[in-house]
Amino acid sequence: MTGGYGGGGDILNGCTISIDPGQIAVIVGPNGAGKSTAMKAVFGMLSLRKGAVRLAGRDITALTPQARVAQGMAFVPQTHNIFTSMTVEENLEMGAFLRRDDIADTMAQVYDLFPILRDKRRQPAGELSGGQRQQVAVGRALMTRPTVLMLDEPTAGVSPIVMDELFDRIIEVARTGISILMVEQNARQALEIADRGYVLVQGRNAFTDTGRALLNDPDVRRSFLGG
Repeated sequence: MTGGYGGGGDILNGCTISIDPGQIAVIVGPNGAGKSTAMKAVFGMLSLRKGAVRLAGRDITALTPQARVAQGMAFVPQTHNIFTSMTVEENLEMGAFLRRDDIADTMAQVYDLFPILRDKRRQPAGELSGGQRQQVAVGRALMTRPTVLMLDEPTAGVSPIVMDELFDRIIEVARTGISILMVEQNARQALEIADRGYVLVQGRNAFTDTGRALLNDPDVRRSFLGG
């Protein structure tokens, strides 16, 4: 993928990202490397000047983000990712706005994944802690029944304990067959759970390998993981 925003210069410079069903893929790299831009490009939030986006072999490059949701993509942005004045349950219901079938089973699955949300389902989402808000955001995305779930900095601003819990839940989601594509500043912890890792530098692939291999790569450790 090559592209940027509007008439500005290219932020992505030929980067390639792929993920198989049920895998966790993590994009890491220094600030300004194009990590979130790459994810937004996959979701159709900026136009590519070169390259393509394919979902299950089908070229979806021309589709709007809304159309990509209908095709099985879900995106959780880093901020402003819940309706703070709505209850937890209303937020989850909003995630199912494209569906015309019974959403009760999916709602139950989300509550099983995040039990605290069941306890707080009548509470305004804006009253929750940061970690609980992230659970609402992920839960709402899961209400679309996606095949690909994209998470932009899901652990930003949460405590290490909450971060570990969120990563555990992300692993559980992947085990259901959903592909997870994640941008994460906590690179070391994210690569520990990643089937595939991408290190971007200036919008290009600097390193691509399994999460474990990247953790053990001395060049990656020295340049991006603090030694």
